[in-house]
Amino acid sequence: MTGTLNLTELREGGAQDLIEVSRIMEEAFDPRFGEAWTSAQCLGMLSLPGVWLVIASFDGQDVGFALARAIAGEAELLLLATRPAARRRGVAGALLRAIVAEAQARGVAQLHLEVRAGNDAVRLYRREGFEKVGERKNYYRGKMGQAFDAHTYARELR
Repeated sequence: MTGTLNLTELREGGAQDLIEVSRIMEEAFDPRFGEAWTSAQCLGMLSLPGVWLVIASFDGQDVGFALARAIAGEAELLLLATRPAARRRGVAGALLRAIVAEAQARGVAQLHLEVRAGNDAVRLYRREGFEKVGERKNYYRGKMGQAFDAHTYARELR
């Protein structure tokens, strides 16, 4: 993948997509930070009410996904990942905007997320209107046991 990505499809995902979601996470998340979920965690989350998965594809290949849940007028972006080869081509922004649009369609007033301190994704979240609202010390546990802080962000949707 070179040049500008022409995103051809954003589609609703489901349990049938979890093998590819796991592959994307394996490529996208550096294991030293402990951010990736297992397939079992993703499947368990998908079985809950108010949870949705969006898959981004380009030229027939899944290049990213976002997982979110809504409950009681609020929503949380649980995971967002893009394959390294598809980064900086608008995939993550398109996925995030799809999550925002679906959350709004579900009547959500505020969308939350948390991200590892120092993660480059913070630029995207700020550009899309999210503001830092908190911090979780030592939230992530890396592969070698090291701890990493998480920052919480929120965006009003109404």
